[in-house]
Amino acid sequence: MDMDMEKLKYPIGRFDAEGKITGQQRESWITSIADLPSELASALEGLDDRQLDAPYRPEGWTVRQVAFHIGDSHLNSFARFKLALTEEQPTIRPYDEGAWADLPDTFRAPIELSVDFATALHARWVFLLRGMREADFARTFFHPASQSVSRLDYALGMYAWHGRHHVAHITSLRERMGWL
Repeated sequence: MDMDMEKLKYPIGRFDAEGKITGQQRESWITSIADLPSELASALEGLDDRQLDAPYRPEGWTVRQVAFHIGDSHLNSFARFKLALTEEQPTIRPYDEGAWADLPDTFRAPIELSVDFATALHARWVFLLRGMREADFARTFFHPASQSVSRLDYALGMYAWHGRHHVAHITSLRERMGWL
């Protein structure tokens, strides 16, 4: 992948969490989860339908699809957290994010619903995260698509990054197009 396409695809870089995850790092990630809905709302503010239906990069999703994808993806992550907290290393159910992004609600629902959904979902998720004990973050789930076991503290970091990553898709497109 050439450098320009890499920057369009990963405007904040790829997720990287090596080494021991500290309580301070987890708290920073929880804050990112808490802040995501307002950051998403700001990124979408003032965009018209033409802008919402523009792809954030060549062969990429539209801004509208990105906004709804955040909720879809984070809903699945929230469920994975709850499963891992209530079952011993559950096998989670993968989903086809591309197919979900092509469903009618993603193309026709008012964009405010994506922000409202993220706001409610993240409020619940942060409430759950702030109530977790140290040992809870070490709990795991098995992902059959990647054939890997993930700890909840790692998943927390991944989804804190994921939200910032997709908001950056929107804000970097706004900057490139002069939609400020």
